[in-house]
Amino acid sequence: MLAECASIDRPSCLWGCDPHTPPGGASPPGPPLAVVALGCRVRVVGCGAVGWGCGDSWAGYAAGVLVGRSVERSRVTWVIDEARGGRCRSLVVRGEAGIGKTALLDHAADSADGLRVLRVAGIESEAEIPFAGLQLMLARFSDRFGALPGPQAQALRAAFGVGTSAGERLTVGAAIVTLLSDLAEETPLLCLIDDAHWFDQSSIDALLFAVRRLHTDSIAIIFVARDGDRPFPATGVDSITLQRLDKTDSARLLADVRALPHEVAERVLAESAGNPLAILELAASDGMMDSPAPVAPLPATGRLEEHFRLQVRALPEQTRLALLIAAADQTSELGSFSAAAARLGLDASDLEPAEHGRLVQVTSHAVAFRHPLIRAAVYQDATFARRIAVHAALAASLTDPRDADRRAWHLAAAAGGTDNAAAAELERAAGRAFDRGGPAAATRALERAAELSTDRADRARRLVGAARAAYDAGQLDRAAQLAAAGRTVTTDPGEQAEAGWIQAQVAYERNSPAEACGLALDAATPILSADPDRAVSVLTEATWCARDAADPALLRRCAGQLSAVRGGRPVVLDALAGLTELLQGHPGAGVPPLRALLAAAQAGQVDATVELQMAGFAGVLIGDDDAALAVLDDHVAVLRGQGALGWLPYSQEALALAQLVTGRFQDAAANVAEAIELATDLGQDLQVVTLTSISAWLAAVRGEVEAVQTQTELVLGDVRRHRIAWGMATWARALVDLTSGDPAAALDRLEPLCDGPAGRDVTMRAIPDHVEAAVHAGDYDGARRHLPRLTDWATHAATPAARGLVLRCEALLAEGAVAQDSFETALRLEGGGPYDRARTQLAYGEWLRRNRRRTAARTQLVEAFDAFERIGAHGWQGRARTELTALGEAVPVPQVVVEGVGQLTPQELQVVRRAAQGMSNREIAAELFLSPRTIGHHLYKAYPKLGVSRRSQLARLNP
Repeated sequence: MLAECASIDRPSCLWGCDPHTPPGGASPPGPPLAVVALGCRVRVVGCGAVGWGCGDSWAGYAAGVLVGRSVERSRVTWVIDEARGGRCRSLVVRGEAGIGKTALLDHAADSADGLRVLRVAGIESEAEIPFAGLQLMLARFSDRFGALPGPQAQALRAAFGVGTSAGERLTVGAAIVTLLSDLAEETPLLCLIDDAHWFDQSSIDALLFAVRRLHTDSIAIIFVARDGDRPFPATGVDSITLQRLDKTDSARLLADVRALPHEVAERVLAESAGNPLAILELAASDGMMDSPAPVAPLPATGRLEEHFRLQVRALPEQTRLALLIAAADQTSELGSFSAAAARLGLDASDLEPAEHGRLVQVTSHAVAFRHPLIRAAVYQDATFARRIAVHAALAASLTDPRDADRRAWHLAAAAGGTDNAAAAELERAAGRAFDRGGPAAATRALERAAELSTDRADRARRLVGAARAAYDAGQLDRAAQLAAAGRTVTTDPGEQAEAGWIQAQVAYERNSPAEACGLALDAATPILSADPDRAVSVLTEATWCARDAADPALLRRCAGQLSAVRGGRPVVLDALAGLTELLQGHPGAGVPPLRALLAAAQAGQVDATVELQMAGFAGVLIGDDDAALAVLDDHVAVLRGQGALGWLPYSQEALALAQLVTGRFQDAAANVAEAIELATDLGQDLQVVTLTSISAWLAAVRGEVEAVQTQTELVLGDVRRHRIAWGMATWARALVDLTSGDPAAALDRLEPLCDGPAGRDVTMRAIPDHVEAAVHAGDYDGARRHLPRLTDWATHAATPAARGLVLRCEALLAEGAVAQDSFETALRLEGGGPYDRARTQLAYGEWLRRNRRRTAARTQLVEAFDAFERIGAHGWQGRARTELTALGEAVPVPQVVVEGVGQLTPQELQVVRRAAQGMSNREIAAELFLSPRTIGHHLYKAYPKLGVSRRSQLARLNP
């Protein structure tokens, strides 16, 4: 890899020539050959070896290799100009080898006046070394790591090999957000990443995470990736693909390069097929003058590879072997090359024929190929035995502990078959990758180690370890394949359980919660007694999958296996068993153990992430809403402080439900929006669906009908059958019907939800809406159908929130004094949320109006209208307005409004709340995984909406 700074603003010839002066000071004998960017740095085609100069100006470069690229050049210039204006922009430039991608990067570097340029290029030999790309790009700024938020600094140091416990893989990405933002505060920043397809996956994941979260920073990031076997997905980043030049532009480029006889020029154009590098290389080849035309032209890249291969074959034997040493490592370090060459009886002088042939350049510290295709031609043309010998020599020469990972991979490449020593080295390299937060690199190391292992147990352990690493890296399909391979090899119950667990986790995302539950139950079976702690972990997964599937049979299977565990924490086991009972419709058996877990969490007796998340969920499911909110609020805050991004979307789901049932709709919307963005970045696709169902419910309450339609289509169209998400989406559509005056349609939607197992979750609280819809539709028998289930749940929950829901339903079904007493008892209860209270007031006001008690009706309806305004439940204000109009009343101006808060976007609300608590922009950025400048931008946008001009004024608003 190569890092360059913006201080070099003109290209220099690879061979050391000044770009403004021909070699020896003489004028070239023909038209100057265009300066062209090839490989990792600025190169020059031609040069003194064939009697041509390097080009006389930077304009020669642009007019040469960038012929026909005006649109692409404008796009790159726009990206840079946007960064100058304080708007972060990113771009991926794609195309085949030699198409001019790196030339476009050089155009970007030349257009970067006033910007700091960080330029790196990926190389194949470091693609498996975790964070190799980031190290080269950012190592010079290591003195700034200490200024980063604690978890981010720790993660970045660990990624750079200093310390361990890097945390989750994308915590490094959060650190990159902060670090790049800090650098851009000093000087606008241009990051150029060439050959990004050869960047290690850990670095790419971190950079792409940062790209998606940098918004208002003066940063431009341009990736270049070659089409081929190693893909470079970059979801969410704009992309352009460089096409081959048409014949007119190809002819222009060729004319700028060399005057050729017409028939030779036509052949160059035909065989190059519009590839700029092919045009330049074939034009420079004197062999084109007299070699016979091929029967059929090769593809442009294939023609180039063959062209380079013929050049290599013409070299002396020792030179070819020396080139193979450089090609096999290509870190460009002369020291490692020389040490390996000495072991094979060679030295740097053996490279001289290749230097004269313009294939490589040797400097005092590096050996560099002119183009990656030359390296490929050298390596692929070598015999298997020679490649093994070269890798063995390189491994033997890498004795510095800092080169341990490179040594391990060279040992693996030198193995002709199985090799336990090489496998052990790779397993140690995987351990180092884990310590640095690079599970993708650990996956490949463990997988290759398994291939090299002779011992069955070692091979099985490494395959299962590779599967877990792949899952942690977000490589789900690969994780499933490795886990399946591990299960076929291992006889160890623990490893079989681990492999099965991984398959279950992948099945959850890829197929369905039901399938995942079955796999997890199978995985737990052999370890119920032998490894109870792991069994409880697997069964926790299984139970929640059964919950998501809303499958009573699976819940019963989970209960059976939980009862067979010998060991584990009783409070957790009991709570899991209680969950299966509650979701099967037995609140008498389910509520007490769930309440015990919630109480343990409140008392600080639960600290594991899964257990805390489960305790908060339990509170929501048993109607202890305020306790659930407190536990989950604290839990999510701790996860933010730890930088535990992977857990956040799941814990935020639980928190959003707690906020939803307590009527904190703006908080819930902000929470869900952030969680959806994080889950998308993390590849948690089914969690995105689940969170979207909650977002749809909130949109329904706000009266955003189009948003409900769009979001529920995504949820209901998902084939993985997450039944709780289906239930929330169905409920959301029913709320739209209910608020718009179509109770019959609402009833049709709610009946299958309330009648099935999916209605025993948080969706239990849809029963009051079912009752209301049935009453308004005149179906009183239908209204009573599911009320006993709600009453049974509320009796055992024994909370004001649960009791209030039942009382509202009873009031809707009663008449006269009984109805009035039920309404007023519900409103006297303390502890219910403002939304449910406002819904009760609306229903009571409607009842009072029908009973000709106009003054009392007006009081209830106005209070309901104001409450809906205050909490953002605008969808229900229409019903209150209709009732007030029927009373002959003017629709009131809301009497209680928190100034401007309702106008804030979800992210602005999160930022404002934290700023009002006295947090600095930097502290807020660390919690929300954004840049400090983005936080400042959100505050700038929020102030006018809130009617304030200073940060100190936020506290009085209590947003």
